[in-house]
Amino acid sequence: MELIGQIIDIFLHLDVHLNALAAYMGVWLYVLLFAVVFCETGLVVTPFLPGDSLIFAVGALASVEGSVIELPYAIIILVVAAVLGDGVNFEIGKYIGPKIFSKDTGFWLNKKHLISAHNFYEKYGGKTIILARFIPIIRTFAPFVAGIGKMTYLHFAVYNVIGAVIWVLLFALSGYYFAATPLVQNHFHYVIVAIIIISVMPAVYEFVKAKLDAKKENK
Repeated sequence: MELIGQIIDIFLHLDVHLNALAAYMGVWLYVLLFAVVFCETGLVVTPFLPGDSLIFAVGALASVEGSVIELPYAIIILVVAAVLGDGVNFEIGKYIGPKIFSKDTGFWLNKKHLISAHNFYEKYGGKTIILARFIPIIRTFAPFVAGIGKMTYLHFAVYNVIGAVIWVLLFALSGYYFAATPLVQNHFHYVIVAIIIISVMPAVYEFVKAKLDAKKENK
């Protein structure tokens, strides 16, 4: 329970923890940020890592005078991490995805997560790679499912780059420009919670809609 409490504290107070890490790591913080975003987008076993909220917090940190984080460098590094992460995830899905679908797996590789991403992909097609950037869990599994679906890599890569650029720019610039407002400064943890809630709402909507549709079909 203590570990869970610490994880929640990190999520809710990313600004404080990033400031502490920046003071300790200096420019090496870029490496950590790259690793977190790469793993969150590239490994299907780490969808719990912060994405939207982390990028927002990075933008906020970059707005502080004297910060070791410079926004242009941070944006480039985060975009590269997001693009490479999805690219690796696509390849993993291409080569081992069919085996995952053929058997029951653990929680983080639960077939329900894959099926949810697959249904989302079936509904929105290639645009899923862009839209999924803004939905936790789906964001991690969408490129994996795209790889299983045999989407050509060139087709995938176009959506991948576009989605990564929009995703990083939106949250990084939002954090940078809104960090100076009293609302964000005094209630940063509430802003993070709001970002998380808003991000998961589309997935919740799709889940509830699927359940209701299934009930109608069974009547």
